[in-house]
Amino acid sequence: MPERIGVYPGTFDPVTNGHLDIIQRATKVVDRLIVAVAVNAGKGPLFTVAERTQLIVDEVAGLKHTNGVRIEVRPFDNLLMHFAKEAGATMIIRGLRAVSDFEYEFQMAGMNARLDLEMETVFLMASDRCQFISSRFVKEIGRLGGDISSFVTPGVKGRLIERFKSLQEED
Repeated sequence: MPERIGVYPGTFDPVTNGHLDIIQRATKVVDRLIVAVAVNAGKGPLFTVAERTQLIVDEVAGLKHTNGVRIEVRPFDNLLMHFAKEAGATMIIRGLRAVSDFEYEFQMAGMNARLDLEMETVFLMASDRCQFISSRFVKEIGRLGGDISSFVTPGVKGRLIERFKSLQEED
């Protein structure tokens, strides 16, 4: 049986407990998982692609349950379907939090299927404790001094606090 390689793409700015939940759950359906960090400068990320990649590397190193699956973290700046094909992937992993996510993800899966009929999209529902977590809200709450402890790991929280302090010093 060929190795089942999945790609879990995203901006991950920053990586949240919701992302880590999907990563852990994805290890139940693949033999190898590639977390693909999108450059996506159009979103105006708080962290550089190198910083986001390193944050994820640090966080996946601490995961307790990966079902023996090798997890790689790689940046990418090309079309997702090209990246996935070059990586030898057979599936794209996407996390769903709410019905509102589904419409966008459904459209994206349809477009990706038109680009590569061999690539499957696998949707994983976020666990109930992570359904409301989004990187955008985490950044907004953190920037305004709110407690983000339940949304990100201590390591990510520390990096966010450092970044917000440095941005305040620049102003």
